[in-house]
Amino acid sequence: MNLALGAMRFGTGVDERTAFDLLDRFVDAGGTWIDTADCYAFWDSDTGHGGQSEEVLGRWLTARPGMRDRVRISTKFGAEPVVAGRWPASRTGLGSAEVRAQLESSLRRLGTDHVDLAWAHMEDRTVPIEDVADTLSALHDDGLTARLGMSNHAAWRVAAARARALGQGHEAVSSLQYSYSYLHPRPGMPGAGHRFGFLTDEHLDLAATEGLEIWAYTPLLGGAYDNPAKEVSEEFEHPGTTRRLAVLDEVSAGLGLTRGQVVLAWLAGHTPAVRPILGGSKPDQLEAAVAAVRTVLPDDARARLDAVEPLTPSVDVDRVPDTDAA
Repeated sequence: MNLALGAMRFGTGVDERTAFDLLDRFVDAGGTWIDTADCYAFWDSDTGHGGQSEEVLGRWLTARPGMRDRVRISTKFGAEPVVAGRWPASRTGLGSAEVRAQLESSLRRLGTDHVDLAWAHMEDRTVPIEDVADTLSALHDDGLTARLGMSNHAAWRVAAARARALGQGHEAVSSLQYSYSYLHPRPGMPGAGHRFGFLTDEHLDLAATEGLEIWAYTPLLGGAYDNPAKEVSEEFEHPGTTRRLAVLDEVSAGLGLTRGQVVLAWLAGHTPAVRPILGGSKPDQLEAAVAAVRTVLPDDARARLDAVEPLTPSVDVDRVPDTDAA
């Protein structure tokens, strides 16, 4: 199933009993990938450092004998606050010793000897990208992770890290994780507090060219597609959003799906492939998401959705004055 269950608020905003129920339901529905991070969710935590999500997942795995063989665990490092209340200026970063210590701490919390996908959570430009690549490859070589990913990095840095690893004959980054949805933000807007938080055309081109997997966080914009109490945030306020929402309304009405379900179906059938991460906290949200990613959009519906430009063109070529006419 082309859906990952996001565990960001497990142990903080989502109590353990509810988290266990969601995890059980997800696996019963055929889900395998569970996404977390060592810093989740420090902003909801009394300690200000995070780690609660991984701890809940570790207790769930312990309480479900044999479950570790049925699921794949994805976790991230590099963004955990060092001094509470001073993020992002104070965070663990991507130094070699720091990364190794972070992942080993995650493994202890999760109660496992390896994860299936380890991510560099966000950029650390105090560390040369070649060193970051070497550090990531070493995690794979030492059996601590099966695969490597980068989240919230400029596309050129991902490409540079891959070139370094492949040139050395080592495991390279094969997955990207960014915020991505049917609506696109205005250019230059930071995503989720990260400079490179939103997936760009350059990331898509890199993924398509080199066969990288894309994971999309916040695909439902925090519920703004369907919950009248939640508004689309200001970075999405532009004419392109208005046009895309209008088409989304038409397609969802024609298919008998919610707007959010159409978005998830659109992402799940995207080219290049995109794996949406569901951050829901209620069983009905999970049920709706599972149904959505299993929906194959009719060709005409996908074509209508794709035909609408996500952003307002900077220049309307039909209105450029003909300077030679004078």
